[in-house]
Amino acid sequence: MNKKLLIGIGAVIVIVVILVVARIPRYDPEIRDWYDLHAVRYHPGNSYILMNDLDATTAGYEELAGPEANGGKGWQPIGGSRNPFSGTLDGQGYSIADLYISRPLEDHAGLLGFVADEAEIMNVRVEGAHIHGQAPVGLLAGTNLGAVSNCGSAGNVSGVSHLGGLIGVNRGTVSRSYSRGSVTGAMEYVGGLIGANSGTVSDSYSMARVWGYTGPAGGLVGQNSGGVISNAYAAGSMSGDLPLGGLVGHHMGTVLSSFWDIESSGTEESTGGTGKTTAEMKTRATFAGAGWDFDNTWDMNQINDGYPFLRWQLENQ
Repeated sequence: MNKKLLIGIGAVIVIVVILVVARIPRYDPEIRDWYDLHAVRYHPGNSYILMNDLDATTAGYEELAGPEANGGKGWQPIGGSRNPFSGTLDGQGYSIADLYISRPLEDHAGLLGFVADEAEIMNVRVEGAHIHGQAPVGLLAGTNLGAVSNCGSAGNVSGVSHLGGLIGVNRGTVSRSYSRGSVTGAMEYVGGLIGANSGTVSDSYSMARVWGYTGPAGGLVGQNSGGVISNAYAAGSMSGDLPLGGLVGHHMGTVLSSFWDIESSGTEESTGGTGKTTAEMKTRATFAGAGWDFDNTWDMNQINDGYPFLRWQLENQ
């Protein structure tokens, strides 16, 4: 191979690299629109701060996160098992609303697809979302190995298995978080908050409706395998063909000081936790007697229809 040819090939390679690099957005820690949020996938190990609410009226929605985006598939989740999100995301209490995902043949569906063990997600609310994936699926994250705190979700989740209102599969920590809306699974491990848990869940609750048709389903967690659940409750309605757990569907871990509403759920059965009537679930003594912290973490009044809520939620009223 002659010298001129080598120089020519080298020049082409340089040009290609320049073009590729030029298309990668620069790192910016502040997220103000859907374009900024989309750019997180190119720098998944960095730290980010949400500066305002995002919804269907925010720039970039139709192109990146709406029903017409990506050929009807909607939002492309940030991070996969080979390139997970490993940084920090602080929502500062703002919401990410109207997110749409329709990827029935794809795994790790959610705002974030796969969260690494060194990642931290805090103060993020995902609201009004519609997410349909395969497994695992959650409004905030498909799979979490990191630390999630002070987060909430409200929307509709559907798929095959390992489905949760907040997180599909949790192997990390989830604290002071909640879920609302609905979770519908065709197969196993469907939970109002988390589909399958082998990590730690504390000071959290779910009021999501749960439908689990051919596998274990729980009002809070579908499967708790070696995980620890403490100071948590579920109060959403449940339906399905197989036995349903008011708090946990299939349990081989630890459950401490946790409850479910036997009336709103429609079941007196659970493989973990303690069942209470609706009146008992709306009585502070039920939880305070179990050691729940009503000075710093929890509160009760007419907000949340009389059920306990997390004190940080008051800041976002």
